[in-house]
Amino acid sequence: MNTPQAADQKSSSSLVTTTRVLAVGSLLGLIILGLAWELVLAPLRPGGSWIALKVLPLCVPLAGLLKNRMYTYRWVSLMVWLYFTEGVVRAYSDKAPGNYLAMIEVVLCLALFVACALHVRLRLKNVVKES
Repeated sequence: MNTPQAADQKSSSSLVTTTRVLAVGSLLGLIILGLAWELVLAPLRPGGSWIALKVLPLCVPLAGLLKNRMYTYRWVSLMVWLYFTEGVVRAYSDKAPGNYLAMIEVVLCLALFVACALHVRLRLKNVVKES
């Protein structure tokens, strides 16, 4: 049957999937950007920099996002602000191309935050509806 509830649930389910894909994609983007930035594109030292290790904390929540764990979405939405802050500071203090890479980092952080926040909100909304 095509009831309004079924259509609403299908729409909500597709939004949850979209936010999940956006969250995982932007997290992977941050990991790849961080490595490429510090090792190849604009390293602080020729040959790479130890600052590339900043991506290690981003690798921890990847498994939780892939397993669709609600708790991971919640704490990633808080952790991402550390990387956002780094991006804003380096966007204003670094020279090109580092400042452009920092702006990309800021955009990826905002996308990750929005995706995580919406994902949690939509999933909680679905839980309340089902009860």
